[in-house]
Amino acid sequence: MELRFKDKGTIFNVLVTILAAVFSVVMMIYGVLHLGLKGTWPELVLNVFYIACLVMMWMYFFNWGITTKQFNYWCTLCLGMTVLLRDVLFAPPLVNYPLHLTCLTLSVTLLVMLTYFYARKDWETYSKRNLWTICIIDLIIAALYNIDIFLETADETSTYMMVEIWIRPTITYGLVACFVKEKDEK
Repeated sequence: MELRFKDKGTIFNVLVTILAAVFSVVMMIYGVLHLGLKGTWPELVLNVFYIACLVMMWMYFFNWGITTKQFNYWCTLCLGMTVLLRDVLFAPPLVNYPLHLTCLTLSVTLLVMLTYFYARKDWETYSKRNLWTICIIDLIIAALYNIDIFLETADETSTYMMVEIWIRPTITYGLVACFVKEKDEK
């Protein structure tokens, strides 16, 4: 097995990202099995995209037949689909309306940024600042969703939702870790 990265810090960042995201996906699958498919089927659809990102991240990390351009494009597409599905088209109803509008605005901004910075043909021109901006916006969205969960009455699904919210920012951080190092090597 040949690792794409030689720097121990980058290897640590990518492995922690993969392990945390795998733990989160397993936790969500357990939640779907525990709570039933009727109310939680959207989580399974999202998990398909998250699992695809994790597989591609693993293939990229071990240099298994996926180029940087392919990894960039398909992971961006999967993340964009999760943002579009969970945060824009089927946005969860939040208790606080200004919080809901803020999350929706940040989600649309994130979707536009993913489209602009990652999926364009000249994808190599993005900077570290662009990557970190995408990651920070995703972290802010997750934090706002957590605040909403704390404002609502806690129930059995709260724990699973709090775990699911952090899967995408974890994967986004992994993408940032991979691409920042890739840009340094070029």
